[in-house]
Amino acid sequence: MIDINSKKYDVLNRYIFNDHHVRGEMVQLKDTYQGILHGHDYPISVKNLLGELLAATCLLTATLKFDGEITVQLQGDGPLSYASIGGNNSQEMRGIAKLNKEIPLNVSLSLAELIGKGVMIITIRPFDGEPYQGVVALEQATLAQCVEHYFEASEQIPTKVWLFINSEQQLAAGSLIQLLPDGDGSLANRDKMDNDFDHLCQLTNTIKSNEIFELEAQGLLFRLYHQEKVELFPVQAVSHVCGCSKEKCLTAISQMNSEELVEILKEQGKMSMTCDYCNTVYEFFEEDLSPFISKLRH
Repeated sequence: MIDINSKKYDVLNRYIFNDHHVRGEMVQLKDTYQGILHGHDYPISVKNLLGELLAATCLLTATLKFDGEITVQLQGDGPLSYASIGGNNSQEMRGIAKLNKEIPLNVSLSLAELIGKGVMIITIRPFDGEPYQGVVALEQATLAQCVEHYFEASEQIPTKVWLFINSEQQLAAGSLIQLLPDGDGSLANRDKMDNDFDHLCQLTNTIKSNEIFELEAQGLLFRLYHQEKVELFPVQAVSHVCGCSKEKCLTAISQMNSEELVEILKEQGKMSMTCDYCNTVYEFFEEDLSPFISKLRH
């Protein structure tokens, strides 16, 4: 049995290989993942995919070289029409899935069976700058391969991704190995760099699912790369932060027609809004809504 109370969860580790032009990341998730699932009765396949998508988004967010947000969306014509995880450079994450057809609760379905014909949309929003977006078809067998294809198609950066799920205990994890350019920004030593990258990918490929959930990152990294010079950066905490609030709801309400607000109050005595992400219910009564309907009385 895995010790799920260990402090190794909900952390992201970033590191570089000093003798190679390669960087790496590893994320291990428990409370963040379970927070996203809380309040939703998703089938097991959807839970697993959301866990993989969460781990992948954490890894992608850690590649940002600026303060900002990233959203990774899967859209398709399958029974799972939409899945999305959003996060920021502080590793504050939230996510949601939407179904348009019934999915068996305890049957494991593949990515293609869930999404059908679809795309992955990655939107990056710097806090200081213009947003930009990358779109790739979901043509690979696994989500990890789709993320690799995104880097290949959009960034032209050789990248390898591993994603792990423990369904029974609702744990998620992931690892990323990515080639870096030379110090001068060129790829002049590409053959050596490719060999280094392939070598480290082969080492990382020996990760076993139970290891990434049972071992702390430092111990696992030592097992994988004990013959390499690995420099670890400070550990970064990962958390589930929905971002909804009473104030944001009131901002949305302020855009509504005043007559409609009066009618809702007349029929229901209050107005309720439910957050799609965390299922928190916000209730507003006449005294809360009076600033938005007072203009009707003048």
